[in-house]
Amino acid sequence: MNATLFLDAALDALLDSLRMLPFLFVAFLILEALEHYSSNRLTHFFQHKKGGPAIASLLGCIPQCGFSTLISSLYCGGIVTVGTLIAVYLSTSDEAILILLAHPDQAGVVGKLLLAKLIIAIPAGYLVDFIWNRWRHPQKHVEDLCDHCGCHDHHGIIRPALNHTLKLFAFILVFNAVLNLLLEGIGLESLSKALLGGTVFQPFLTALLGLIPNCAASILITQLFLEGAISFGSAVAGLCTGAGIGLVVLFKTSRNKKECFAITGILYLIAVIAGMILQLIG
Repeated sequence: MNATLFLDAALDALLDSLRMLPFLFVAFLILEALEHYSSNRLTHFFQHKKGGPAIASLLGCIPQCGFSTLISSLYCGGIVTVGTLIAVYLSTSDEAILILLAHPDQAGVVGKLLLAKLIIAIPAGYLVDFIWNRWRHPQKHVEDLCDHCGCHDHHGIIRPALNHTLKLFAFILVFNAVLNLLLEGIGLESLSKALLGGTVFQPFLTALLGLIPNCAASILITQLFLEGAISFGSAVAGLCTGAGIGLVVLFKTSRNKKECFAITGILYLIAVIAGMILQLIG
């Protein structure tokens, strides 16, 4: 294997993972605080706060994927609803906004993209909560995250939160490094151009591309849109599923993998439907 390729992949993985550290630490600090200090009242506040999906959607519009990792951790601890989780995933734009801002001639597209994502994410979040709550799902508890990890052996919240953060950070770092090597080896850009060129099924394919838990996917989708290779609706579909490393955190932290796949499927379905509608209305 080319040493330069390996070093580049490792460096990119390190930089991407380091950006997640503050958000992961804050999330686990909140979870530890809720667990250690009379969590019932605070947990009830978070779980029943009606503004969850709306607030999460607005946070997701900030151009980085840190909030998707934070909300993923809070969801696994039973602190926020599944609708809030879906909302932040749908609205997360990662580097897409920054790339568009770097092109002055595309300034109008930035507002259009953010508005489209908010219009999709907010109602979708509330709708998912409404439907999800009609079925019985295992109740999540903050304590579930700490089973067998030794957190209860320590006093305070900083050390256990740091312990969880570093363990998850190590997993994300390795995952990102392996994924970067795979993307470099496959040649994602040429493959995606071949798959996406001029097909009415663009939203299905871009949404699938967006599920790749790496900022490279959102960068690629944005570049393809700027080059005119995909429609605005297709770009929105891909960027709606592009929740950065959020899905990785969800799958790593949650014990209910079946539920994780269901959430991923819901995310993909909403993104495709929204993309198809935008493509039809032009």
